[in-house]
Amino acid sequence: MSPTTGTPLLDARALRRSFGGIHAVNECSIAVQPHTITGLIGPNGSGKTTAFNIITGFLRADSGDITFDGARHGRPDPRRLYRAGLSRTFQQARVFPELSVLENLVVAARRDWKALFRQRITDDDRRQATEMLEEFNLAGHASSRAAQLSYGQRKLLDFAAALMGDPKLVLLDEPTAGVNPVMISTMERRVRELHRRGVTFLIVEHDMNFVMRVCDPVIVLDRGCPIVEGSPAQVQSDPLVLQAYLGG
Repeated sequence: MSPTTGTPLLDARALRRSFGGIHAVNECSIAVQPHTITGLIGPNGSGKTTAFNIITGFLRADSGDITFDGARHGRPDPRRLYRAGLSRTFQQARVFPELSVLENLVVAARRDWKALFRQRITDDDRRQATEMLEEFNLAGHASSRAAQLSYGQRKLLDFAAALMGDPKLVLLDEPTAGVNPVMISTMERRVRELHRRGVTFLIVEHDMNFVMRVCDPVIVLDRGCPIVEGSPAQVQSDPLVLQAYLGG
């Protein structure tokens, strides 16, 4: 892989995780530089989502080391990472279907759904959530139950929820999967605008057109380990990438 320079915002080193003797990630090292939109791609089964889950504390690594914003996280915890400025979305949008769309964002901001039952939604909560919904063209659904949203709207809500804590780094897991072109365009605009504001992104995505338009650099995983890192043009022309996708 091409070497990276500078101090990474996220530095995951030598991650390993096996399932029944199968190495899902194997000596996997990923560095995300500040103020980038880094793409993470690879064929099915290459370990992308497993790496995401380890980095964000939803899955324990067998071994490895993770540093975020200068602090080492020996056993990453999702809530602690969120408070430190790292948030994520999921392949299948995680929303509370019986809560309103606005309440979903309040829960995300507090990272505790029980808070809704301990105190009312404050004016600051409502203002922040409403502004976020307006940015994602969801303001008209603020009082609707999240269960009433379309699949694409749920993905947008999951994205909006990931931003409620004013993160430094957002990990997007397949943001465009199953989403229509209008929603994809909305997501792309939001990513670019937030990037201009200083938010860093790490994006797992199968839509190569989206990746090549939006991401730089791009990291390619194969069999649980990065094999190539570079600009979109470099990645597209690298024979190791073609070999990985064709199974050679």
